Amino acid sequence: MTAPPRAAIAVRGLAKTYGRGKKATTALAGIDLEVERGKIFGLLGPNGAGKTTLVKILLGLVHKTAGQAQLLGEPAGDADVRRRVGYLPEAHRLPGYLTGRQMLRLSGMQLGRPQAWIDKAAGPLLERLSMSAAADRKIREYSKGMMQRIGLVQALLYEPEVIFLDEPTDGVDPVGRKAIRTLVTEIAAKGTTVFINSHLLMEVEMICDDIVILKEGAILKQGTLDDLTPATDGVELVVRASAAEVQSALKGLVREIEIAPGHDPALLHARGRATDDELNAAIDSVRAQGMTIIEARRDKKTLEQVFIELVGEDQA
Repeated sequence: MTAPPRAAIAVRGLAKTYGRGKKATTALAGIDLEVERGKIFGLLGPNGAGKTTLVKILLGLVHKTAGQAQLLGEPAGDADVRRRVGYLPEAHRLPGYLTGRQMLRLSGMQLGRPQAWIDKAAGPLLERLSMSAAADRKIREYSKGMMQRIGLVQALLYEPEVIFLDEPTDGVDPVGRKAIRTLVTEIAAKGTTVFINSHLLMEVEMICDDIVILKEGAILKQGTLDDLTPATDGVELVVRASAAEVQSALKGLVREIEIAPGHDPALLHARGRATDDELNAAIDSVRAQGMTIIEARRDKKTLEQVFIELVGEDQA
């Protein structure tokens, strides 16, 4: 038996141009990327970056202009492969005259699933996403967050091998976002590949294994979160002491020192720049003078900072 390909998604030299001649618009400019099975992948970029075009090509909804795009080892758009894929589009529309449960049953019956199977498969998902009671209400009564959650149930109902989530937590309250993150992490741990397209950088930062940042159809940066958010030489020491004591202990050991009060009058945040050797010397000096170190950490760039540096503040 042939082993399944390591990559759930593989793209090579993928290009898409809309229109012809002087009116031609490049949506994707020959990009390469690979998403391993069971990984949570985040696609970021400003509006018009080509994110939606990439997803639509992978789903077979849009034809590529050049290059290759494979899903589960087969050409993107293959009918058999599409049956193994789930999709939650952004701002999806569902028939408001149906209840959530009726919509799930209709969706399942269109794929040849019996009602009993659909109800059994939907039950745990509805419960996990706090939609069990709301499943028997009309969809037109749903809030935006409830629409997202019932849409996610529909996308996960058939245990897809790959699932595409376009802004999955948009309009969802903090409790609901946490439930979605937990569920996404769990299905990935069981082998489902999750492809997330989102503007909520904090959500991506919390759960994605690999990230790509697109702009104007080209990949600006890709890699793990650690690859994209490197540590800086900035450090912060949180110390229980007076400002004068901290200044004295760190003099000559931490460059560009800045001291700010904490919540406690005797708790101070000392920020500065230091190498590892300088930081160790600063910690030794503070402890030698009997002060209590609450926290010592090296600053890292946030995903938001990296994103804005790459795409520009006017497009973030």
